[in-house]
Amino acid sequence: MSKKVFIKTYGCQMNVYDSKRMADVLKPVGYEVSENSDDADLVILNTCHIREKAAEKVYSEIGRLKQTKEAKASDGKNMYIAVAGCVAQAEGPEMMRRAPAIDMVLGPQTYHRLPDMLKTAEEQRTGGRKSARVLDTDFPVDTKFDHLPEESEYTGPAAFLTVQEGCDKFCTFCVVPYTRGAEYSRPVQDIVSEAKRLVASGVVEITLLGQNVNAYHGELASGETASLGGLIRELSEIDGLGRIRYTTSHPRDMDDELIFAHRDIDACMPYLHLPVQSGSNAILDAMNRKHTREHYFDIIDRLRAARPDLALSSDFIVGFPGETDQDFEDTMDLVRRVKYASAYSFKYSPRPGTPASVLETQVPEEVKSERLARLQALINEHQLEFNTNSIGREMDVLLERPGKFEGQLLGRSPYLQAVHVDVSKAQNTLDVGGDNPYSGFMGKLVRVRISEAGPNSLKGELVSALH
Repeated sequence: MSKKVFIKTYGCQMNVYDSKRMADVLKPVGYEVSENSDDADLVILNTCHIREKAAEKVYSEIGRLKQTKEAKASDGKNMYIAVAGCVAQAEGPEMMRRAPAIDMVLGPQTYHRLPDMLKTAEEQRTGGRKSARVLDTDFPVDTKFDHLPEESEYTGPAAFLTVQEGCDKFCTFCVVPYTRGAEYSRPVQDIVSEAKRLVASGVVEITLLGQNVNAYHGELASGETASLGGLIRELSEIDGLGRIRYTTSHPRDMDDELIFAHRDIDACMPYLHLPVQSGSNAILDAMNRKHTREHYFDIIDRLRAARPDLALSSDFIVGFPGETDQDFEDTMDLVRRVKYASAYSFKYSPRPGTPASVLETQVPEEVKSERLARLQALINEHQLEFNTNSIGREMDVLLERPGKFEGQLLGRSPYLQAVHVDVSKAQNTLDVGGDNPYSGFMGKLVRVRISEAGPNSLKGELVSALH
């Protein structure tokens, strides 16, 4: 009889990919994915260390799972609790000490060893321990990608594909170099093979993932090195792959080949997430970003010259140690000049072990809150303006799932906008197949005329089915 695993994913898209691959690793040893932790034999919390109080949220969840584990034990059943991801990497030994209910702690680079960890945990449990004590947060010499099985069948038309991991940038606010390790790029052929399998399973859109995805420098079969732009060109040759996205980029690695990929390759979407973090050169220097606002503006100018319809998003940290009123106004000025289609903004919060966490020039909380409110108001204004300018336009939308109302499907525009599409009026005029009147549209790229716009989504009517 098969066992069940429940995986709860926190944080970034790369964790979403890792959670899927953990399920793939466990499938050959008899584990099926469950949507409910209460009936699982194994629960994995795949954690993220970027946001404030990330570890505390995990401990709270472990407290709840502990009760379930104890209730199962009283019925003679085993349940294992594993913590994976970046919090596990950063705080593994402390987590084992603080939460005895945890059986396994594993870092982002070691989840391919899960079957062996489970075997060890089972042996320890058989020996009489209520909880096992398995800790594996190494940075292996051999990459995990060399040991992962082929992916199980994907559901849905959009998928993530990790092409690069780790970071060599050492921004002073960030824990990623310490939790994910040094930059590593997968070989081009491995990525192309995985992408082909995804497309064969019905995937239309692939998002390439990396902590610094545009630092990609993967090996070609010839022994030469391909940049991210070169990789995108290779992937664009796959029949049936309609859309290619990538995230997250760093301004220091935005080269001409990648810019020209946006110009030359139709499948390369006209939307780019390019975090700047601050508009102040003084703060950028304190963050160790190794680029200036002028450099960033130059990149934007070159991108828009190559792809005039390109839309941008970004990340901002407000209240970094030492940020003055003028530094913040420089950020506001940068936002006004670039006019992002969307952006993520957060108050600075110290990450233990990072250089910025020990600076004595911390900004008062009330100042950070006031600045963040102003920045977000400006970003929201620009986002609504961008969405409103979509009204009357026709654009390709990838339909992914049912909407809230009868005859409505939800998809994504080329600019990652959520689009609610009314397909009910077109069901009799378009040959889409399927027993359900709307099922034939799911997973399809369709042409949509935008009729309404809100701050966070669009509405439109179906014009034609594409493929």
